[in-house]
Amino acid sequence: MIETTPQTPRLDRARELLQHTFGYADFRPPQERIIDHLISGGDALVLMPTGGGKSLCYQIPAMLRPGTGIVISPLIALMQDQVSGLRQFGARVAYLNSTLTPEEANRVERQLLQGELDLLYMAPERLLTPRMLNLLQQSQIALFAIDEAHCVSQWGHDFRPEYIQLSQLHEQFPAIPRIALTATADEPTRKEIIQRLALQQAKRFIAGFDRPNIRYQIAENDGNARERLLRFIRDEHPGDAGIVYCLSRKRVDEVAGWLQSKNIEALPYHAGMDNQTRQRHQSRFLREDGMVIVATIAFGMGIDKPDVRFVAHLNLPKSVEAYYQETGRAGRDGLPANAWMIYGLQDVITLRQMQASSEADESHKRVERHKLDAMLALCETTGCRRQALLGYFADPLEQPCGNCDTCLQPPQTWDATVAAQKALSCVHRTGQRFGVNYLVDVLLGKGNERIRQFGHQRVTTHGIGGEHNAGEWRTIYRQLIARSLLAVDLEGYGGLRLTEASRSVLRGETTLMLRKARKIEKKSRRQSQHNQQIKAADHSLWEALRKLRHDLAEAQGVPAYVIFHDATLMEMVESRPQNRQHLALISGVGERKLEAYGDDFLDLLQKFGQSRATRPDDTLEETLRHLGRGLDVEAIARERNLTLTTIYNHLTTAIEEQRLTLDEAISIPPDQLRTILFAFERYGAEGRLKPVYEALDGEVDYGILRCVKATLT
Repeated sequence: MIETTPQTPRLDRARELLQHTFGYADFRPPQERIIDHLISGGDALVLMPTGGGKSLCYQIPAMLRPGTGIVISPLIALMQDQVSGLRQFGARVAYLNSTLTPEEANRVERQLLQGELDLLYMAPERLLTPRMLNLLQQSQIALFAIDEAHCVSQWGHDFRPEYIQLSQLHEQFPAIPRIALTATADEPTRKEIIQRLALQQAKRFIAGFDRPNIRYQIAENDGNARERLLRFIRDEHPGDAGIVYCLSRKRVDEVAGWLQSKNIEALPYHAGMDNQTRQRHQSRFLREDGMVIVATIAFGMGIDKPDVRFVAHLNLPKSVEAYYQETGRAGRDGLPANAWMIYGLQDVITLRQMQASSEADESHKRVERHKLDAMLALCETTGCRRQALLGYFADPLEQPCGNCDTCLQPPQTWDATVAAQKALSCVHRTGQRFGVNYLVDVLLGKGNERIRQFGHQRVTTHGIGGEHNAGEWRTIYRQLIARSLLAVDLEGYGGLRLTEASRSVLRGETTLMLRKARKIEKKSRRQSQHNQQIKAADHSLWEALRKLRHDLAEAQGVPAYVIFHDATLMEMVESRPQNRQHLALISGVGERKLEAYGDDFLDLLQKFGQSRATRPDDTLEETLRHLGRGLDVEAIARERNLTLTTIYNHLTTAIEEQRLTLDEAISIPPDQLRTILFAFERYGAEGRLKPVYEALDGEVDYGILRCVKATLT
């Protein structure tokens, strides 16, 4: 029995808005269900990975419901970015923040009162002022969207006290639908979001956390972190935009200056800089191609730049949530990106010391220790990093991903029981008060003045560690700390002490397997995969399109990606449209952008012509050749770096031209095919796909439906 979602005008209007205004062919799961729920007046909690399309989930309902959608956003830069992008699509949108003059703010308030805005962005501090709440009471409000909702949680990684007060929205505007959105929230954080925002009755939409386009790489710091970072940027991301995170302001300045000396366009960003310089650097990063920003975690929450090709960490993040949030700023456009990290023993010690010296209560400290332990476990795992990362968020991945360093270069382990016993015994024999470097000197039998001062040349562990060098002993100690067999002292001097868990290792009751130290490969197996998508013959067109985009953006004072994303330019390179009809078919080209920029881009594309490699007929032939090799649709899309929609369109054309049968094009179980055919017979009047899609509960891809439909005509 097929259960259908009734065909409603609101869903038709939502899809029309998606296609004609935003320029996208189909919603991604579960966008359509969220949008339908919100338009009908329901509350929602949405967890969706960065780049998964969260913004559309409230932007489209706000544009379709009567009144203005109020978006609560934590950062000025994010508001300005969103507003610039939406205006390109013709939306009536504004923001209220401290960058506006009193006259400008008054004009926006008048627009709100007169119902002239689709969306209005503001920070929670402004929203919750008595004056603003009174203004909202006098206005027609379509919905409230609380972006970056994890900021409400004191157990999360980006806690903002002002977010807690947003429960007032439910109290003062009980009839207005609310949607809270985040890309990063473990189960305790989700519960706190629901409790603090009074969303107990909200429908929950959990879209998963996987970002398959991101490659995760983590390696131990062997003392030359800056050189390895430089090699990584030069080898894999020359000319790409990226973010480099450091733990301290001092290191941010040092690394940014050093990269500049190596001819990398790099700028520093941290809270110690004056506000004007900080804003200028952030603006340059957002607006210019190929810029690298070196920053503390003060940078980036909510940054909407889609073409960040890498995020690098030169220090260990304090939690898996922080790591996921920060790495999630890479590859928001769905194209290949890198999450690269190098960390060392000192990171572990520093973070342990910061936790110990914190003024938080013991319950908070305990949570923070658990979070750091989970982060260390991710670093030290010998299994698939993506499986470990997703497992933390209770989003299990059944098979190893094949796109992380441990999958591509499986780490080796060794029986470190004896070495661990020596390392732990040395801690005990020297009084549980010294740091790693001193302990390593004792193990290696050094006779320096400090060792003689304490008489440790006479302890039984002096000189028993000659089978390992100093770097290897530091790696062993780091892993012992990561496994909580050793603890950093509470006085803040970096001394180590034994934990209860170390007893079984010392007694020989436990076999301890540790990772062998491994460096990040000198050259990744995927050297600049993003750049490899641009064939040599197409490189000049790619650069010309980027320059045109840059010039148009500069003339308007907006970031280049607001004109078109990289993915849209890549599709132009691939298909080389020669008229408006073909250009309109490219993802991300809506009616407004077609009208504003269509002629400029078509003029440029026509100068390059339709090369044989990229004529529509030839790209279809290439898909058919891949199909003949036994690849399925997803494999063809990956190998050709095209969307699934494009591949399904090729197969549909081949079926219509009777060059393929349905069985040759796609694999559908007989029972499912009968169900699909029944749905077409009952709901597919006039060849409409949407009623069929809904009758099948959205479980069958539109591409498959198009292929089946092609057999019926």
